[in-house]
Amino acid sequence: MNIRILITLSLLIGIGTVLHAFVPGYIFGVKPDMLLSMMFLGIFLFPRAKYVLLLALVSGVISALTTQAPGGQIANMIDKPITAFVVLALFLFLQNRAKNTISAPVLTFIGTLISGSIFAAVVALIAGLGEGGFIALFIGAILPAAAVNTIIMVVVYPIVQSIMKRTKFAAA
Repeated sequence: MNIRILITLSLLIGIGTVLHAFVPGYIFGVKPDMLLSMMFLGIFLFPRAKYVLLLALVSGVISALTTQAPGGQIANMIDKPITAFVVLALFLFLQNRAKNTISAPVLTFIGTLISGSIFAAVVALIAGLGEGGFIALFIGAILPAAAVNTIIMVVVYPIVQSIMKRTKFAAA
């Protein structure tokens, strides 16, 4: 593994951790997961399985440590790896078919919906919230998180791409 890539990924995870830790939990203790946008950015910049696995595991652990949702620790450890590899597969599929500046925000929205749905289903199951709890989490936390993460990606991804090109930091 390239040390420069690992440092870059750790910086992204650090930024995501700060975003995730300071967003308050408001529906059953569930809060929008802003760490996802940084995990997705890492996937888009370095779309290789070994980096995605590392990102997913670290993101899952950090999200689990900073969650306020009952059962959120287990849910985060389940949803992050699944979501990361689904987003990687979709990104690789779309890489030569669509511009990355368009596919990145779209995949961020889709990935957040996938992650949130898995998370909410596990939390609803563990906490016994039932179908109504899942719907409340989906409308109250997942959709807003998907919108915010998409906006973050629309703004941040082109900036990071231009920095990577200017510094001649080759993507893996």
